[in-house]
Amino acid sequence: MIIYDESDITIRTLEVKDQVTLVKWLNDPLVLSYYEGRDRAHDIKMVVAHFYQEEDQAVRCIVELKNKPIGYIQYYELDEQAKQEYGYGDNNDKIYGTDQFIGETHYWNQGIGKTLIKTMLHYLRDELKANRVVMDPQQWNIRAITCYERCGFKKIKELPKHEKHEGELRDCWLMEYSG
Repeated sequence: MIIYDESDITIRTLEVKDQVTLVKWLNDPLVLSYYEGRDRAHDIKMVVAHFYQEEDQAVRCIVELKNKPIGYIQYYELDEQAKQEYGYGDNNDKIYGTDQFIGETHYWNQGIGKTLIKTMLHYLRDELKANRVVMDPQQWNIRAITCYERCGFKKIKELPKHEKHEGELRDCWLMEYSG
């Protein structure tokens, strides 16, 4: 199912045929250095367990550029536990989170990430009526943080030792877009 289709970028729900593509991306050391960690190369079994189990409410999608798969994005409405963790416990706003990566590294540094984030923001605001969108990038990932800031996200809160990456707990930023 197509979630969003704008100009050259299409966001569609993950399909079984995408397993091989995810395995390819999640075995690329450059991709893994930013997403999951180089110590977490995925085989087909890990991809199925990580991306195809429906134990949460995340909508998992493939990002296509001119009909060619180039990346992954997922979005989800924050549950009460996540709202508490991020400091939104008494807030009745509709808040969505996203996670994403561009798996075809030859498309990095071309503005596609910015287009992807703006496309997803448009969808979440206009179609799903989100009041806020949040992300929690690791603090060392300046490339991603800069991209998100250029899309209108602001650093809201430091999240110490929030995410395990390459064997150690890393500090993250809670970043928010409230448009």
